[in-house]
Amino acid sequence: MAQEASGNFSSVPILDWSLLSTKEGHAKFIEQLRHALINVGFLYLANPPVAREDIDALIAYTPRLFDLPQEEKESIRMANSPHFFGYTRLGAELTKGKTDQREQFDFGTPYESQWKPGDPEYLRLWGPAQWPKEELIPGFKDTYSRYLAQVEQLSYEFIRLLAEAFEVPEEALAPFFAGGTRPRPGLMQHRSKIVKYPARKEGESDQGVGPHFDGGFLTFLLQASDHPGLQVQNLSGEWIDAPPIPGTFVVNIGKALETVTQGLARATSHRVLSPPPGSTPRYSIPFFQNIAQGICVGDFVLDFKPEILKLKESRGELGAVDSVNYGEFGQYPAGYVNLIGRVKSHPDVAERHYPDMFKQFFPNGLPAQGSAY
Repeated sequence: MAQEASGNFSSVPILDWSLLSTKEGHAKFIEQLRHALINVGFLYLANPPVAREDIDALIAYTPRLFDLPQEEKESIRMANSPHFFGYTRLGAELTKGKTDQREQFDFGTPYESQWKPGDPEYLRLWGPAQWPKEELIPGFKDTYSRYLAQVEQLSYEFIRLLAEAFEVPEEALAPFFAGGTRPRPGLMQHRSKIVKYPARKEGESDQGVGPHFDGGFLTFLLQASDHPGLQVQNLSGEWIDAPPIPGTFVVNIGKALETVTQGLARATSHRVLSPPPGSTPRYSIPFFQNIAQGICVGDFVLDFKPEILKLKESRGELGAVDSVNYGEFGQYPAGYVNLIGRVKSHPDVAERHYPDMFKQFFPNGLPAQGSAY
């Protein structure tokens, strides 16, 4: 990976999961991971332990999902769901107050809602997803569910590798997950999206999704078409391309993990540019690893050896970036911080299911982008 003396970066490193199969390769992987976590905040993961046939099947399903009749997509629109799951039409989501030019479906790993009246509202965020009718897209739910189960397990394995890279005991990260760093399915809920970025028209904004940080610990992104568009922001504020590489995930650090690690792991600002006029759509499938809803990450900051902390000092100072979201980590429970992010991005859902928070963040009422439902 090209790199400058300040710890800045001009490309995203590629780590190969297959290195972990030998003792020497494992040590090399951990060294590369430590560098990527501290200096970049993004990496490509080649040869991930997720069945190739499930990845290929999911990619094949993706355009078919968006080709469903519009009335069927609207029948599972996100405004139906207090968990912010379901369909979002083109142009209905905001980032930094500006419209994102993308159409998407939000899904999650299986979870039965535990919320009851009197509980904190943020506990309502976790619950069952909305799915399209099986007869309209046979096999999609089973394929996607298999995929999500595998990526969920990969996310926990990655957390254990992260602990090794930072030379902290695995148990130090256990409080952030219900059931510790090896939880059984159903104790946690993680989110995923299937996203379509249509080619922009002449004169239109190229904001597929505006500059932002991710909120939780880790994101695993499957770039499901061969279009470029993903960009990450380096220490100097420059935008660096992260084009699709077949057989890889893009992995990046969320704001909660940055907070927990005293800034040692970098949450890196990133954005997506829409495909140019005349192009076919860009598709992507991100998986967002959540942490326990009730934990306040500021209360569980990890302790590191002095020689590990020095690696952050050698990175250099971060210049101005274009992302400002999720600054509340460290102050409030993680579930509440995530709810704030959802409310700001999807005001139409918030107006229906979280009216008090809607009034707090949108005192002048529903913005034009959120009014079509």
